[in-house]
Amino acid sequence: MSRLSIDPDIRVARSLPGEVYTSDAWFTRMRERVFARTWHFLADEHDIRTPRQLLPCTLLDRCLGEPVVLTRDADGALHALSNVCTHRGNLLVHEAAESSGLRCRYHGRRFRLDGTFASMPEFDGAVGFPSESDDLPKVPLGRLDSLLFASVAPVMPWEEVVGPVRAAIPAHALSSLRFAPERSRDYEVAASWALYCDNYLEGFHIPFVHPGLAAAVEYDSYRTDLHRWGTLQIAHAKPGEDAFEGGIAAYYAFLFPATMLNVYPWGLSMNVIRPVAVDRTVVSFLTYVRDESRLSRGAGADLHGVELEDEAVVEAVQRGVRSRLYRRGRYSPTRETGVHHFHRLLAEMLDEQGD
Repeated sequence: MSRLSIDPDIRVARSLPGEVYTSDAWFTRMRERVFARTWHFLADEHDIRTPRQLLPCTLLDRCLGEPVVLTRDADGALHALSNVCTHRGNLLVHEAAESSGLRCRYHGRRFRLDGTFASMPEFDGAVGFPSESDDLPKVPLGRLDSLLFASVAPVMPWEEVVGPVRAAIPAHALSSLRFAPERSRDYEVAASWALYCDNYLEGFHIPFVHPGLAAAVEYDSYRTDLHRWGTLQIAHAKPGEDAFEGGIAAYYAFLFPATMLNVYPWGLSMNVIRPVAVDRTVVSFLTYVRDESRLSRGAGADLHGVELEDEAVVEAVQRGVRSRLYRRGRYSPTRETGVHHFHRLLAEMLDEQGD
C-alpha cells in the first residue's frame, strides 16, 4: 500500500488518490489509525442525569462498534466505561437502567459504578487477584455543553479539538438547546465517508449545487478558518436573511475526522458521520432547537433539501473516482483550503506508523 503525500503548499498540491475512496484496504486502515484514535459523538448528557443511572452506548456504531456504558455514581459523578466484562468479555449492560453497581450475567462478576472491581465468586486461590486489570477500562470523555464525545485511544486532547469552536462561536449559540427527535433522521449515502467530508469542507460548490442556500448566503465573503484538528466555515447572510449579530448566517464547524456542527440562529444541526463500508456512509442529522420561531428562515431553513443535493453530487463523485482514468485532482487555493487541510490530517494519521 502506497504512502500518501499531500504537499503543504496548496498552490502545487494534488488531492488524495481515487483509491483512498474505493479500496477496502484503505478503509480498514482508516478504522484503526483514524477512527479508533479520534473523538466521536457518544450521547446527550440529558439522557443520564440521575444518580445510579446506567446508559449503554456504542461508539461509532457500524464502524468501531465499541461498547461503552455511561454511569452516574451515588454522588452524581459521570463515568464512561468499557461495557465489556474483564473476565470473559460478556456485555454488561444491555439497556438503560438504575442500579447501585454493575453485575455480569455470565459468571456474576461485580463492578462499582466508577468501574472498579467489586467481587467475583469462585476465585479463591487465584494469585495476584484482583488487580487493576480486573477494573473496567475508563473511556476518555469530552463535553460540548450537553453533548458527550468519547474516544478509544485519542492521540489529541479533546480541548485541542473543540477549543477553537468554543472560542469562535457565540456561547449562547451552543447552550439552552432542546433535542428535537421529530426533526432528526439518518441518511444512507452510497459514497465514502471521506468524500462526504470533502464536500462539506468547501463552499465552492454552493452556487452550482445549492440554489436555495446560495440565495441566503453571501458567497464572496464566505471564509474558512483552519485549526489543528478541524475547520470553521463562516457564511454571511444576504440582506434581509436571518442572521446572528454581525450578519453571520451560519457557522459550520468540522471536528476531525467526522463530526459537523452546523450552528444557525435557530439552533444546532449536528451531522454524525458513521462509515459503514468503503462506499457506504450513514449520516445522522441530530437537531437541537433554541428558537423555534426562526426554524423556517435563513441558511438552515431547508436542511433536508440541501442534504439531498449534496448526496446526489457526492454519490456521482464516488462513481467517478472508481474510473481507471482518474488519479488525483488539484485544489482551489482560495476555496478549498478546508479540503486540503482535511487531506493532510488524514495522510498524517494514515502514514504515521508506516506500512
